Amino acid sequence: MTLLSRPTVARFVARRLQTVMPKVLAKQTGGRDPRDRLPQFRTERTELVVPASPPAPVVVHRAPGTGPDAPVHVNFHGGGYILGQDHGDDALCRVVACQAGAVVVDVDYAVAPQHPFPVPVHQAVEVVRWVASHGAAHGWDGARLTVGGQSAGGAIAAAVARTLLRDGGPQPLLQVLHYPPLDLTVPVTAKHSPLPKPVLTPWMGEVFDTAYVPDAARRSDPLVSPAAVGDTADLTGIAPALVIACADDVLHDEDVRYAARLEGAGALAELIEVPGADHGYDMGDDVRGLATYEAIARHVAKATAV
Repeated sequence: MTLLSRPTVARFVARRLQTVMPKVLAKQTGGRDPRDRLPQFRTERTELVVPASPPAPVVVHRAPGTGPDAPVHVNFHGGGYILGQDHGDDALCRVVACQAGAVVVDVDYAVAPQHPFPVPVHQAVEVVRWVASHGAAHGWDGARLTVGGQSAGGAIAAAVARTLLRDGGPQPLLQVLHYPPLDLTVPVTAKHSPLPKPVLTPWMGEVFDTAYVPDAARRSDPLVSPAAVGDTADLTGIAPALVIACADDVLHDEDVRYAARLEGAGALAELIEVPGADHGYDMGDDVRGLATYEAIARHVAKATAV
């Protein structure tokens, strides 16, 4: 534990990262707009604002020829709970829209430290409820709904599935959990990677976790840490999950552990372990990224098949 575990310090650093990280990521990608990745997959984009609390801007992706009765996939982006939508998931959304024949709603959800837990989860649940009930007005079948996300977005998707299991409402036909943080009760310093310098460093983990959940006692909440050892809730009836874990990621073990729990509840569609991959591997590797996106699309198509 360092000074970064203090909420005031973590909030300050997180705000600085919100300013600096987009420039760093742009430099790492040579200034390439993420919307230019995998250009062979083309969609029509529409921007909407879902009347959640707070209101949630979304980008709706629809492949040419997609009918008004298409299924809908709600995607939550990554970014350590603190970075907003920078279209980093644009390629993923286009692949799923094109290959699964689904309308994809990419959500720019509220982020910490401005909106710490539980605000992002509550907002995400409201978005999913809205998507499920407003399909007729926007051209999708809200009854054939899936949710998913990468990194922090995967954790948000897992929390949405847990909330809807607990409280009732539209039950997703699939939850896609792509290298998500699922156990914030364990600090990143205690998580293992075979790499000497994994992508998620201890200082980053402290900032992300503390900015998102300032009160460490709340990190055992199942909507924050569904893979925590202390969470033994009955998951019977939860949305089936596609869990994708990276072999070199510090989050690998908790992802595999949650997959085992879901399998025990009869709710594991598949566990995919990506060999030789670290956190966020798909952002800089279009070949492996596309392979994973296509796997996600296959699962969405299968789950929503009429």
